[in-house]
Order: sequence, then structure tokens, then C-alpha cells
Amino acid sequence: MGKIVRALSEDGLVKIAAADLTDAVERARNIHRTLPVVTAALGRTMCAASMMGNALKDSGDSLTVRLNGGGPVGTILVVSDSRGNVRGYAQNPAVDLPLRADGKLNVGAAVGRDGMLTVIRDMGFGEPVSGSVELVSGEIAEDFARYFVDSEQVPTACALGALVDRDQHVLRAGGYIAQLMPGATEETAARLEDNVQAAGSVTSQLMAGTVEDMALRILKGFEPRLVETDTVEYRCDCSRRRVLAALSGVTREELEAMLEEDGRIEVKCRFCDAVYTFTAADEELFQGK
Repeated sequence: MGKIVRALSEDGLVKIAAADLTDAVERARNIHRTLPVVTAALGRTMCAASMMGNALKDSGDSLTVRLNGGGPVGTILVVSDSRGNVRGYAQNPAVDLPLRADGKLNVGAAVGRDGMLTVIRDMGFGEPVSGSVELVSGEIAEDFARYFVDSEQVPTACALGALVDRDQHVLRAGGYIAQLMPGATEETAARLEDNVQAAGSVTSQLMAGTVEDMALRILKGFEPRLVETDTVEYRCDCSRRRVLAALSGVTREELEAMLEEDGRIEVKCRFCDAVYTFTAADEELFQGK
């Protein structure tokens, strides 16, 4: 089970969301059989989407992140509910690239830089609200920071990380999003930047301590207080009923042709790999047709 915590400075001018999604990212790796550089890219995106989704107000709200930089990993798609429960996949999970010169996974090359980061908020009524920015680096954290500044006009420090062991399982995955509120001074911004530089990487902080420790370290000197804690997990909401709803747009003739060809219709969920099978004996398949 993962965790998201939120903390606020005493004067209310700096807030932070911090997450440990190690279990959720490991679950995604097992489902999609991602190789390490894709695990890192998908994991970073999941952490950001989870924290952003957790900030939504109503239980029916959801947030979708779509990222494609033209790199070999293709499109990364992640969906979070309003608690921060998250699911996602990468278009090409088996991408394998040489390490960077510093020995780290080359996420930027896997994702690419020639593309867009799009965030879609669905509030359950009316048209979803979306915003997009061009990718800065493909390393994902910088791209989300750019999104907050350009699309939402909120100065933001964003750090994301997914540490993959030699046997390819996820050791730690998490991140934080620290933001300046209206009225914050240049001095406040400089102090926050100093804290970010001194704190080190997300994964090293999570290896050494808790997600609460990380949130309070980033707000060191601001007299921070923890204001909220939520447990989160990898959660897919697919179901046979939802698949039937998706098939409702297929004509009876098309369904019968598919059944005649294969003897059954199989629909596989992109998020959790669940397979839903329908045969000619399933009357529900033809209801309303």
C-alpha cells in the first residue's frame, strides 16, 4: 500500500504533496512486464498523476495524464481517482536503452523531448478540462514543473523517482510537488530551492526514511505541519459491465462476424491485463441490438 501526505508551512505560503508509491509501481511493472527504463518512466508519471489526482475535491473526479515525447517508449497513459489510486501503462513496455554516462537510466531518451504532456481533469459533469505543455526534457519531473508554471501559473518544484534493482523489481518510487502560494516572496522561493537542493534525490530520501520525513525536509525552516494522509494503491476499475458498455457501439452484425470467426470475443484491459470473454451464449452481448 502506498501513501500520500500533504504538509503546509505555518504562514500558508508553501504547500507540498509527497508520495511513496513503491508498491503501486511494482504492481504496474508486474502487470506490464516493463523493462527498467520504462518502469522508471511509467513510475514517475504515476507518482505525479497520483498526487495531482489526490488534490481533486469530489469522489467522482478523475485525472488523466498523457505523455508522448516521440521516443521509443511511445505514449504513457496514467489515470488517477480523487484519492490518488492510480493505474497506467506504457505503449512499448520492452524498451531497453544503454545507461547514461552517469550510470542512471536514460528516461529522457526513452520518452523523448519532441511532444506534449497533457493533463485532463474530469469533474463528472460537462466537458473535461485539459491543459498541455511541450516537453522540456522527457525526464518527466521537469516537464510537470513546466506544466504547473505554464498551464496553471503556480511556481512549482517537482521531483520524481523510481529506483529499480538489478533483478528489475522496484526498490522505491515516489515524489513530491512543492508549490508557492500567492503572496510568497523571493526569499521564500530561494529558501525552498535551497531545501530542494540539499534534500537529495527522492529515492535516496525514501530509502533512508519515510514519506513524512521527505515532506518535512523540503519544508525545513517553514514551521511545517502535516495536514492530510491518504493510503493509495494501483487500482483498475475495469469490469465486465464496463466492457459491455464499450461494446454497445458495435452492431449486431459486427459482433456476429467476430463470433463466427473466432468462436468468442476477447477484450483485454490495457491497464490490468484482465481478459473478458464473450460467446454467442451471452445474451447480454446482444441486448438492445
